[in-house]
Order: sequence, then C-alpha cells, then structure tokens
Amino acid sequence: MLKSYVLYILVAIAMLAVVGRVIAIQYGDVVPAPIVSVADTTNLDEIPMRIDSIQPMRGRILSDDGSDLVTSVPFYNLHVDLSVISDKLFKEVDSLAYNLSIVFPEKTKDEWQRALLKGRADKSQYFPLQNNVKYTVLQQVREFPILKEGKYKGGFIEEKFSKRQMPYGQLAERTLGSKREGARDVGLEGAFDRYLAGEFGLVAKQYLSNGWKPVSGDYIKDPVPGADVITSLDIDIQDVAENELKKQLEEQKALYGSVVLMEVETGFIKAIANLKRAEDGEYYESYNYAVGRKTDPGSTFKLATLMALLEDGKVSITDSVNAVGKYEFYDQSFVDTNPWGYGKITIQNAFEVSSNVFSKIVNQAYYNDPQKFVDRLKSFGLGRPLGLDIAGEPTPILKNVGEDGWSGITLPWMSIGYEVEMTPIQILAFYNAVANNGEYVKPQFVTEIRRDGQIIETFEKVVINPQICSDATVKDLQKCLEGVVERGTGKDLKSTNFKIAGKTGTARLANGSEGYSNFYQASFAGYFPANDPKYSCIVVIAGPTKQIYGAQVSGTVFASIANKVYSSSLQYHPDYNGAPRSRQNLPTVKAGVAYDTRLALEGAGVKYANQASEAEYVITKKVEDGSALTVNQRSMEPNKVPNVVGMTLNDAVFLLETKYKLKVKVTGNGRVMSQSIAAGTTLIKGEIINLILS
Repeated sequence: MLKSYVLYILVAIAMLAVVGRVIAIQYGDVVPAPIVSVADTTNLDEIPMRIDSIQPMRGRILSDDGSDLVTSVPFYNLHVDLSVISDKLFKEVDSLAYNLSIVFPEKTKDEWQRALLKGRADKSQYFPLQNNVKYTVLQQVREFPILKEGKYKGGFIEEKFSKRQMPYGQLAERTLGSKREGARDVGLEGAFDRYLAGEFGLVAKQYLSNGWKPVSGDYIKDPVPGADVITSLDIDIQDVAENELKKQLEEQKALYGSVVLMEVETGFIKAIANLKRAEDGEYYESYNYAVGRKTDPGSTFKLATLMALLEDGKVSITDSVNAVGKYEFYDQSFVDTNPWGYGKITIQNAFEVSSNVFSKIVNQAYYNDPQKFVDRLKSFGLGRPLGLDIAGEPTPILKNVGEDGWSGITLPWMSIGYEVEMTPIQILAFYNAVANNGEYVKPQFVTEIRRDGQIIETFEKVVINPQICSDATVKDLQKCLEGVVERGTGKDLKSTNFKIAGKTGTARLANGSEGYSNFYQASFAGYFPANDPKYSCIVVIAGPTKQIYGAQVSGTVFASIANKVYSSSLQYHPDYNGAPRSRQNLPTVKAGVAYDTRLALEGAGVKYANQASEAEYVITKKVEDGSALTVNQRSMEPNKVPNVVGMTLNDAVFLLETKYKLKVKVTGNGRVMSQSIAAGTTLIKGEIINLILS
C-alpha cells in the first residue's frame, strides 16, 4: 500500500507539472526580467522573451439552411517597426502622416508626423498605429506610403484576431449564447465549445521599450480554425416566433415570455424565443426562460393528470363527473372559471373546458395511496431533466409523499398543475410525446458538425422513452386535445385550413413569502396539424396585464405561428397544376460566389446549365419549363457599384467592402432586398451604401 501511495503522489505531481506548463504556453510564459531596450544592448539574450498563444478563428454557428447565426469577424491591431525603414524611404513620412490622418482622424497630419519622427528617433520597433480595425481599413493602410513596402522594408506589423458577431441581431441570442473569459458559458457557444474553439497557435515575442513584439519569422505553431456547428433552427420560423411573441408581450405589457417550436418526430428545435421587458420598456433576449425557468404549469399539467388516471384504470374519458364549479379540501377551495359549474359532464368534456374537477377526481382515486399517483407521473419521465445540450436546465419539482412541503392538499393541487414546477421546454417535450404516439424524444438544437465543408459528426434523434403510455391512452389524449380547440377553452384558435390540438393553461404564480399572488402566467401547449403532427409548440407569457387566460394571451401567438408555418411549408401544399416533379424539387438559390453556387448545386444533384464559366459572381434562373436552372454571370464592372440584391449578407459585405472599398450599413435580417446606391452608378470609394435585408 505504501508503494501505491508513493507512486500515486509522484504521478499526481508529474500531471500538475504538465498542466502548469500547458497553461504557461497557452497564456504566455512571461520571463520576469527588467525592461531592456534594443537601443541599449546588442545582446539579444538580454531581451525578455515569451511564447504567446495565437487565437484561432472560432467556428461559426449556422441555421439549418447554412445562414450565419454567429460568426467570427476578423479585426487587426496595426503597428510599425520604425527601426527597419531606410532613411531614403522614411522621407515619405509626410505623405504617410497625411494618409493616417484621413483614416485615423484622432490625430491631425502634424500630430501623426511628430509622433512618427519621435518614434523614429527612439528607434521604436513597435510603434502603435491603431487597434481593432476592420479588414477594409487594413486594406487601405496596406497601400499607404512606406507601409506598402511590407514588413521587412516598410516595418508594417498587422496582428489578427476575431470578434463574435450575430448577423441577425438578438434572434435566438440566449440560445446561441456566449463564451467569455471570466463569465459563465451560455447556450450553444458554451455547450459546443470543444468544436467551435479550434486550436491555439504559438508565436515567439520579445519585449521592447514600448511593448511585446512578435519575433520575425513564421509561427511556432499555426492556429487551427474551429469547426462549424449546424443547428436545427429555421431562420424564417424563428423570425415569425420572435415577432409574434414580441407583438403580444407589447399588447399585454407582460413581463416576459417564451416560445419553443419543435419537430414532432425528431425532437429538433426549429425556433426558440425568449423576451423580457427591460427598464426602457423594450423587450430583449436577456434570459433563456424556455430552458432555465421552472414554474407551476397550471392547467397544461392536466394532460399528465389525465394520462395517469387512464393508465391506472381509474377513469375512462366517457365517464361522467359532476363539475359543480367549487371543490373544497380542508381549509382551501378550488374554483372553476365558471363558478356555477358545468353540471354532469364526461371526463373528456371536463378536460376540454379545463375544469378543476380533476382535483376531486384525483383526490378520490389516490387518497389511500397518493405516492402511486406521483410514481405514475414519474414513470412518464416528468420528474427528471431532459439532459439538454445547453447549460441551465433545472430539475423539475415533483414531490414525493413525506417530503418537505407535502400536505393534505398537495395531491389535489398537483392534479391541476400547482406544487409542481417545470420549464416550458420540459412541458413541450411531454406534449410532443403525445403527438408522437407515445415516443418521448429529447429536444435537440444541433444536427451536424462540419469542418471545411466536411461532416465530422452527426446528431441523430435521441429517444428517452419509446412508449410512455399505452396506445389506447395516447389515442384518448389526442382526442381530448383536439376537443379543447374544437369546442373547449381553445375554440377561438380553430383554423379553417388545418386542425390544431392543444391545451390552455392559466397559473397564478407564487411570489416568495407572499404565496400565490395576482401575478399570472398564461400558456398554450400543443401540436399541428392534429391529424398528422409535424410540429409541437409551447407559448408561455408571464405577467400579462390586460388578460390572463391561456387561450387569449398565449393561444393567439401559437395560432399565428402555426398559420404562418403551415402557409409557408410546401409539404402541406401539393402542386395541383400537375407540374413535373423535377420542377417542384428545384431549390431557390441565392445570388453569390460562382464557385460556391456550382459546388452546392452539384452536391445536391440539381441540373443546371453553366453560362458563366469565367464569372466570379453569379445569379441563377429557372428555364421556361421549370426543369432545370441556368447559372448566369452577374456583371461586376471595376468602377461601377455592383448589384448585390439577392446575396447573403456575408457575400454582399465582402464584395462591397473588400473589392469596391465602400462602407456598408445594414438594416434588417436575411438576404439583401435593396441597396441605397443603384447598381451601375459610378463608384466613389469610401462612400456609405445602405443595404436593406429581409
């Protein structure tokens, strides 16, 4: 045993040494030596040296159609080594100062010239020009007098790094997340950091009188860019979900709200929006309520209650019950929306009108063994977290008999969605299982990981429970959910084009020591089309001020999203004109880079005629009979403003800023719909061009 302990300690010490060395290399192994100027010594061994890490380009996070949701934009820190410039070349310092004053107007021409002359006199090897400049500015500076001679003659030093940007603004911002030093990892940025991060490079630096400067030569180790994460998010659906949620939050002057829309069969999330009212009255994505905030679900939980009753053989949906409107348990009573009651109705009718008679039914059915009710609920998976990829999911609260807080009224309270706490996405996963004929699947956000266009990992459907209840129970529950919208509390949500199935919920939320206050949460959970479910969806709005009921507050958002998704999905709309299948399968192709366009078309097996073999940028059109595409050249004249309408934001900005030296301002999201300077206009470099996206 002694030998084992000694060996264990020695291995631990060795591993700590390795970890310490890795950290030193990663973050810079600075030699604690006094600052020495090259001007004061000819012995390079006296100059402090260190190994610095080079940040790799972080991978992108993309939507399901390949659009950038999060991307890394390159920036540069610019310096100049004034000691390597010859006296003859330095005579152009007046012209250099003039150009610097135009691009960096914080200093006048004279101030730039004096600073450069002083740096020259001090033999500065790392004279600062500007930090955090964009690539377009770098391109300009590279052409300035002296600097255009490059690193070794002109002394020009450019250090590249990157910043994360979201081209679509706050769209799914909290789900996409962030990865910041000293801060908690959030969303997909944190969850998939191992793919996105890439590998740091290494560079040797020496300390000069005015800072650390890279030693001439190549990197010790080149950085490896991160891989791209392909999400299941659909930009169009995401935009609809966020806009509809925001519209209702503003109408109700509510505190916060969330929406999640999921594919029934696979569990992949197509849209997730979370908005909270800030002090300025506007709504922002400041917290992921759908994933991280658990509350009393209210009447949406009655689906689980009815499932338990049916599975344990306690009731049938055709059984009759006397819904009197008020149900008393010890010193508390539960009242229906209709306080005079509904009279003698079936269990199905009671569910459709969301009667609190379920508290009476459950109390009578499980009074002698309340733990059986709890265990049945847990058998559906309701007491466990889903194991989401992104951080922040809490464990649901589903009390056991005898635990703290259990009392004589816990059982009836639980039956109608109180003294139970779940997040919106946990509730949705349960409803999705009913839509999916009992198969309980894990909600997921990512479908693939790609590096340089090659798939390196694929994420398949994850089944949590292949059958959470019997087929007979599923069929009964589906019938009840359809009835809610047909003739129950959700009847105002009926669509003339397709059927919706779902359940309304209104919960009065607890407010700390004050107990249940007048702070309400309205929700609607369900799926569509009811006869062949493709999508499940939940809408939760907390703190509405005009109305409190789930149908009026959240159900309208659900219906708006469902209608827009249905109307824009080709799978629901067959071509009644009898067009050939090849025509139906032709994709919509954005204008863009010729090589990328041809590569995509060939990879997808789409027939096309290439009529722009030498073009750099192209646009596609369908031939008259709709059976194929033609790839045509998009004209790009050297001294004329190009046409970028139809391009993605990345292609448009790269073309306008890099090749045509224009300054781009962007409004909206999506692809370019219009440009403020008409195509073909005489080019004026440095002019601002506004792009409208949609």
